[in-house]
Amino acid sequence: MMYLPTADVDVSGAEAIKISSGNETLKVWRLGKGPDAIIYFGGNAENVAWNIPTYSEFFPGYSIYLVNYRGYGGSTGSPSEAGFYADALKVYDELEPKHRSIYLIGRSIGAAVATYLAAERRVKHLVLITPFDSALNMAREIYPFVPVKLLLKDRLDATVHARKVSSSVSVIVAGNDDIVPRARSEALIDAFDSDRIAPDRIATDRSHVRIIKGASHNDIDGFTDYTEALIAALPKRN
Repeated sequence: MMYLPTADVDVSGAEAIKISSGNETLKVWRLGKGPDAIIYFGGNAENVAWNIPTYSEFFPGYSIYLVNYRGYGGSTGSPSEAGFYADALKVYDELEPKHRSIYLIGRSIGAAVATYLAAERRVKHLVLITPFDSALNMAREIYPFVPVKLLLKDRLDATVHARKVSSSVSVIVAGNDDIVPRARSEALIDAFDSDRIAPDRIATDRSHVRIIKGASHNDIDGFTDYTEALIAALPKRN
């Protein structure tokens, strides 16, 4: 019930590379050839290949890597929190020597993975889209009368890792998110050091939170304010 793996797809003109992680092989889409890299971790039911045209347009001058989690989009294995974290470290360790700096973008469940990676490795900036504080708290919201604490194996508690993140952080929240309650995003925002995200939610020169009015969890991509916020989160490269 927790994971919703996506199908393997072929994309004409796009390059897929393989990265070994333990006994598994990850399929990662690579776009561009810039000295700085963006690593993207997508949402639970999101096929990251959907982002190939838009991310190529949004971030010219970067090398962009769209990661298919184990069990997703042509990567081998079965989904698990421990597996996702191990794969994130492996992808970073494979790519870091080839690039000047690493930026991370994580969406929904991918925000938890990206936050973990930012806590464990040196990154330039962390961008979180429609994030939540933990899968346990999300499950409590959805199933208030079920003992989810006893049943849920993978907690995806991003707040634990947020406290260890040393990079600056940007957060983009859907104003009418119908999947992640605002309280769950706010709880994660509060977990970051105040030097990373301004506690009064007002943008600073280091980090900021943007609320995309009218947007829901799955249609946020269609809002101009979202596109502008995402592009503005990372420095321009030629």
